[in-house]
Amino acid sequence: MNVLTCLIIYLTMCLTFSQGYRMLGIFAFHGKSHFIMFEALMKGLAKKGHQVDVISAFPLKKPVENYTDLVSMPIKLKLVNNVSYDFMKTNLRGLPVHVVSTIGGNELCEYLELPEIQKIIKDPPTNPPYDVVLIEIFGASCFAVFGNILNVPVIGVSSSALYPWAHQLIANPENLAFVRNNLLNYVKEMNFWQRVSNTLHTIFNKMYFNYMTRYQDKLIKKYVGPNMPSVRELETNISIILVNSYFSLNGVKPMTTALIEVGGLHVQDDDKKLSPELQKWADECDKDGFVYFSFGSMVNIETFPKHILDIFYKSFEKISPVKILMKIPNPKDLPDGLPNNVHISPWLPQLKILKHPNIRAFITHGGLMGTQEAIACSVPMIGIPLFADQFTNIDSYVEKNIAIKLDYETMTQRDMDDALHEILYNSTYRKTARKIGEKFKDRPLKPIDTANYWIEYVIKYGFNSLHSPALNLYWWEVALLDVYVFLFVVSFVIIYILYHLTLLILNMLSFKGGNIKVSHKKKIT
Repeated sequence: MNVLTCLIIYLTMCLTFSQGYRMLGIFAFHGKSHFIMFEALMKGLAKKGHQVDVISAFPLKKPVENYTDLVSMPIKLKLVNNVSYDFMKTNLRGLPVHVVSTIGGNELCEYLELPEIQKIIKDPPTNPPYDVVLIEIFGASCFAVFGNILNVPVIGVSSSALYPWAHQLIANPENLAFVRNNLLNYVKEMNFWQRVSNTLHTIFNKMYFNYMTRYQDKLIKKYVGPNMPSVRELETNISIILVNSYFSLNGVKPMTTALIEVGGLHVQDDDKKLSPELQKWADECDKDGFVYFSFGSMVNIETFPKHILDIFYKSFEKISPVKILMKIPNPKDLPDGLPNNVHISPWLPQLKILKHPNIRAFITHGGLMGTQEAIACSVPMIGIPLFADQFTNIDSYVEKNIAIKLDYETMTQRDMDDALHEILYNSTYRKTARKIGEKFKDRPLKPIDTANYWIEYVIKYGFNSLHSPALNLYWWEVALLDVYVFLFVVSFVIIYILYHLTLLILNMLSFKGGNIKVSHKKKIT
């Protein structure tokens, strides 16, 4: 019996090992909010028995089985808890496509020269070899070159809904008549002029991004090899894209099978607990509840102009005994006057807070990760968007009646007072948030299981197993412009021939009729 038991255990271990793959994840961008999703994905894959090696700017603080931080990227531009109000206004409020293609694109591709990465390029591991490469879909498509180096499929991961320039990577169909790109805040059915704007805006962003990121061709040839494909060619070798969206929240739209929705993948209970002090504070809010206030992992609220902070202070004091929990990276930089019902901390376990039964609302900048967590926890929001897709996110939530939007540049004391009163005492927001949250979580598989299934599918059946035939067509062929032109020309020729043939017949009949009349008259006389 003991021998049989040992044999069963041994075979089970062999089977588990044989089903595991070795995966290389490359996530070079130094935005912590982006990496939250990637970390959850790679941890989830490691938990399923795969060996994952990760290149990123955020090595794990606690080791995880099957998860190895292979290379720690240097951070040239520190964004975590280091973005001031002035920096945000100067650098992050501009043209998003420019920021993505430079800071989030070309500059990151310079990391190909790092000695640790050069070692992988020149001497790839073979015992065992990699089975797949995962890269972020944002601005640095140059890292798709590792698919060529390692001769394995490349899988893209997008921490947001796809930006306009990302659809072309997998020939994802875009119907701009009713699907707006995620940089425009058109949330309702678009009128004619909005459809024109949506079309022109999308075309411009694609052309600008492609133009700016051509520079990555030089970096690839310089650091990898002169015979390497261009960045545009590398992009078309991407097998699938795992995207942080889901139709119940982002709407129904046409999609190729290579676009896999795993929205909310990062919303996982990682066993983090509130500190005893914070747990006690939150539990004591059982009678009146509390409001959670955070502007995410980048922006420092304490650097905002004093007149804006004064608005927050006065409004928070007015809603007492309801309490406020604020994430403040540098509490000592806050101006005086913080109300007694406000509790501050430089770091907070956000998901645990949003799950607490005493929370009543979330004041947020509208980042996708945090708002998805709030939706999953059925928490209504007051959105104060600052840059990028935050405006679109909040507008979408306002349309769904789970959020109230404020503009920090024009916000008055009354605006903030009214928003807090509405979100706290109008039960409609809480009820709608609960319904939207249930729809968002209701799906056949958990996001991590969906991601794991399709990654394994690509590994088993090849990089082009889900490729769209549209990748082999020119844009005018996809749009059927050549067909429409052909049909127009053929129709024009047919109409032209019929028109002239009709004239010819009429003239012949007219000429023949005239002769008959003339001969008849002669016969009478």
